[in-house]
Amino acid sequence: MTLALRDPTLLRTAGYAGGTWVSDTRTFAVRDPATGALLAEVGDLDAMAAARAVEAAADAQPAWAARTAKERAAVLRRWFDLVMAAQDDLALLMTSEQGKPLAEARGEVAYGASFLEWFAEEAKRAYGEVIPTPVPGRRLLALKQPVGVATAITPWNFPIAMLTRKAAPALAAGCTFVVKPAAETPLSALALAVLAERAGVPAGVFNVLPTTGAQEVGEVLTQHPLVRKFSFTGSTAVGKRLAAQCAGTVKRVSLELGGNAPFLVFADADLDAAVAGAVASRYRNAGQTCVCANRFLVQSSVADEFGRRLAAAVGTLRVGRGTEPGVVQGPLISPRAVEKVERLVADARAHGA
Repeated sequence: MTLALRDPTLLRTAGYAGGTWVSDTRTFAVRDPATGALLAEVGDLDAMAAARAVEAAADAQPAWAARTAKERAAVLRRWFDLVMAAQDDLALLMTSEQGKPLAEARGEVAYGASFLEWFAEEAKRAYGEVIPTPVPGRRLLALKQPVGVATAITPWNFPIAMLTRKAAPALAAGCTFVVKPAAETPLSALALAVLAERAGVPAGVFNVLPTTGAQEVGEVLTQHPLVRKFSFTGSTAVGKRLAAQCAGTVKRVSLELGGNAPFLVFADADLDAAVAGAVASRYRNAGQTCVCANRFLVQSSVADEFGRRLAAAVGTLRVGRGTEPGVVQGPLISPRAVEKVERLVADARAHGA
């Protein structure tokens, strides 16, 4: 399958580590979830490649941290400008590998870029403190310093925004960054690496590891002694395991896990507004976000009417390939996801739905 990109060089199939595009004899297929068409065969990096990326990040970190905040901010700002200039191409890449409608993908590109813009300015505001001391003739200073190499594992549902949300503050602070994007959506992350390189992000400062070896690469990102900070967005079960792996070297850890989002409708609610809110909160990204409503709790006196209006509204949603005009519901990410939804629907019907 050929993508009609204005800038075809944004489509990369090798990993990016130490300022070099690195591949492997092994590859894995990235497919359009709407059609099953092959988009690309991407290099499948292993634990050794991950370790080399961490080492490259550690080598690059002192020089990056030594730059002034203003200098780091300028690089991040250039990266932001390049991402926004490539918004249409990045959206097409994202829709092709993830499935969400183009309008949603364009919105995510802008949202993801906003983290680069925001933290470019925050880089200049990493202020320390002067603390009053009880001892005459002394001064207590609290200085903020970069921790070192930061690593991350990002999800497939927001393949650009979740990456920039982790990378931008790390780079702004003077840390270097190594990320394992989801195997379903590596092309968006690799396109970001292309733009980072063009923006002047130095070799080793930003590294991307496409892989299907989530466990072996994840162990490197959580257990390597040169890694000082780890961030993960994903399931609670996986997050627990990753946190445990970080404990051996007492790394700083940031976790965004799972999702629990009930939607409440009371008897005095404006039902039209409630339905509009329900559609927006349930069907964004085909329901594949951690903040999508996962159950509806409706007061009994309005339950039937709310259900009728909701069914009518949902019936107007156009389902199809995300690149088709007017489509607001793209495909689920994989056959496995479809099977899960089918099981849930069957269970609901068995219980009287």
